[in-house]
Amino acid sequence: MTLRSHLLILGCLLLSACSSTPMRYHTLIPTQPTAAGGAQADFQLQLMPVRIPVQVDQPGLVVRESDGRLAILDNVLWASPPADEFHDALAFALEHRLGVRDLAGLPGNAVQPVVIVRTDVRRFDSLPGMHAALDVVWSLELGNHQPPRPALTCASVISQPATVEVDSLVLAHQRAIDQLAEKIASTARQWVGSGATVCP
Repeated sequence: MTLRSHLLILGCLLLSACSSTPMRYHTLIPTQPTAAGGAQADFQLQLMPVRIPVQVDQPGLVVRESDGRLAILDNVLWASPPADEFHDALAFALEHRLGVRDLAGLPGNAVQPVVIVRTDVRRFDSLPGMHAALDVVWSLELGNHQPPRPALTCASVISQPATVEVDSLVLAHQRAIDQLAEKIASTARQWVGSGATVCP
């Protein structure tokens, strides 16, 4: 797709956002999990606050206009701050895949190990007519394990196709986060169970 095509697509989105239609709110949390849940993990989960790039941590959806330019769709808003949206969507997917609830800072069972997940989103791209893309560095730590075990740090680059529609971009991000959750969950199971230190 040419740069001119991207600009035409973006122009349509901006005109739609600037029309007299009411504000539209979107969420990264799906209505239902996109995959079947797995067996209950033999550890507890604690997902730490998510870091997300400042340039996309805006009330309105930020879309890429060109290689060096972004646009904020003022009438297309997130239901909560994007970092919170990402955290809650990832927690939702991890809980479903691991069969355990996110402790969210609450005290857990002192007997079971606690897997602490830290997530640094380096890229959160929305390119109309192309894709929604994530570049995430994430780590696993054992919060109450004796003897202590070094953290495992991995990186995942994920892209999901999207059309020019805003709904399509949001759904593509939901799928990308679910794919990230699958990578984290499967790695956490192997890491806790066998001490494997291989990233997906």
